Amino acid sequence: MPPGSDNTTRSGAPAAAVLPREATLDGFVQCASGTGISLRELEPLTTLLVGTCNTQYRIIVSRQSAILVQGGRFFPEVTTAHLDGSSAGGSFLKVAWIGVGLRMEISAGGQRIVTSPVRSITTEREPRGSRPH
Repeated sequence: MPPGSDNTTRSGAPAAAVLPREATLDGFVQCASGTGISLRELEPLTTLLVGTCNTQYRIIVSRQSAILVQGGRFFPEVTTAHLDGSSAGGSFLKVAWIGVGLRMEISAGGQRIVTSPVRSITTEREPRGSRPH
């Protein structure tokens, strides 16, 4: 077998693996510093509408990263959960963060759900006059 045909270089050293950019620390930092929102900076009861490639989620912030979530096949009803953070699908996680282009990681009922990549994040507006005095 010629050198380089078995994942080695001509010198016999292992060939470098090619990783997607977001799977590297530098790539993740660049993705995670883009458009997104920290749950820790939001007021309790803030409602977010988060669109992923496959689903629309309605997320109500409770406190810190505790949430109520509804949407998709895993959350057909309003469910108490914890937004662990966002990742590129690997082991790097930006805690309590929802980032465009990243996947939300949500823990609920002893399961961890990883969504498809986030496409949009908007704040749901309250109807005028609905706030108690």
